[in-house]
Amino acid sequence: MSTLYLVATPIGNLEDMTLRAIRVLREAPLIAAEDTRTTRVLLDRYQISAPMTSYHEHNKLGKLDTILAALDAGDVALVSDAGTPGISDPGYELVVAAIARGHTVTAIPGACAAISALTVSGLPTHAFVFEGFAPRKPAALARWIEEMGRERRTIVLYEAPHRLAKTVAVLADAFPSRRLVIACELTKMFESVWRGTCETARDYLRSHTPRGEYVLVLEGAAPQPAETWSEAQVLNALNARLAAGATRRDAVRDVAEQAGWNKRDVTALLHASAEPAERREDF
Repeated sequence: MSTLYLVATPIGNLEDMTLRAIRVLREAPLIAAEDTRTTRVLLDRYQISAPMTSYHEHNKLGKLDTILAALDAGDVALVSDAGTPGISDPGYELVVAAIARGHTVTAIPGACAAISALTVSGLPTHAFVFEGFAPRKPAALARWIEEMGRERRTIVLYEAPHRLAKTVAVLADAFPSRRLVIACELTKMFESVWRGTCETARDYLRSHTPRGEYVLVLEGAAPQPAETWSEAQVLNALNARLAAGATRRDAVRDVAEQAGWNKRDVTALLHASAEPAERREDF
């Protein structure tokens, strides 16, 4: 069976093209491109003359059979306008169809705007979620904001320049003190990375007209502090642990962690509630 190559292309600076990507595009019998005009600029830069066909959001269903037929005859390379195919573009459907048909799907890694913005954001990178574009319809947007209110991972999303101020205003209303990074035109001549909070971002955009391609990186929700237990709750939990056979030391440790108390305070409370003979026992 043939191979569908998912070829990452530069998100701005054409020098970010990898040697492997150049070779694969030169050797491909067919390149499926989101925008053939944009891709032609890249191909001309690297003297690549492989034939192209368009494959984008508006023709993906009608073009799917054509590209699958081409895959039956030989390899196909898929490229998006910029970045990694399959990330917020129509590549997903083609990947699923190619796998179902028994073809090999291989990634040629390279630039990705979401990852580039995340790595320079200064926000936690050990756990993050990519949200694509924020919902447009008010009801869906309200549900999304509610979900993001609980999301503790760093959140990465794309936004168009004409909608940036509106989206940031929604974030500022919901999460005014959360950190927000606005990355613009990454790898290009006028690249900029702005860092602040959602509230200060709204003020920033009032005096800066959005132009170019934007990635937003939003700080995740802070962990909710555990509810502090009352003395009665702590004593009840201690007595339950002791009745179940736990040592006093273990009972104090476990209940302190659950109750949000300091172990020393739990120990003092247990001492204060104990019979005189029990108070002489070591902890």
